[in-house]
Amino acid sequence: MNIREIVMGGFFIALGVVMPMAFHALNLGKVFLPMHIPVLLSGFFAGPIIGLLVGLITPLLSSVLTGMPPFMPPIAQGMMAELATYGFLTGFLYRHFKLNSVLSLIGAVFFGRLIYGLFGAFMFPIFGLEGISPIYPITGGIITGLPGIILQFVIVPPTVYFIEKSLAFKGIAND
Repeated sequence: MNIREIVMGGFFIALGVVMPMAFHALNLGKVFLPMHIPVLLSGFFAGPIIGLLVGLITPLLSSVLTGMPPFMPPIAQGMMAELATYGFLTGFLYRHFKLNSVLSLIGAVFFGRLIYGLFGAFMFPIFGLEGISPIYPITGGIITGLPGIILQFVIVPPTVYFIEKSLAFKGIAND
């Protein structure tokens, strides 16, 4: 971790708190998953460790500041696990396995959704709620969040591509 990555992590946390506020004002937060985009980008640009931290901190901070996602039912806690997986895996798959941004995004979204499903299956009952199937977020959850997942694939890979090309053009090293 270097100072640039830590500062980028802070930027992505702030973006992850502010973007959902705009979407929720229009009642589109659950559909377009706006908190996911900054977390996914943080893994690409700040690396897996900062991406993981951004994924953990963003839903927690947003919940404390805005009440979204809620702590009860334990949506915020599930999102912390899911988004930490997103942030870590985008950075890990992209930087260490050298996968392209689309394949890194596919892996992160798949495993992040699986982690959320495992959280729902095992943790919801602890809170007195009915557990969900561990594969629900991959099946039914993808259908509900399909516009948001499409938005992620429309925004994230082109953003990674254009920013990296811009940095290369300017001669700024990006690890």
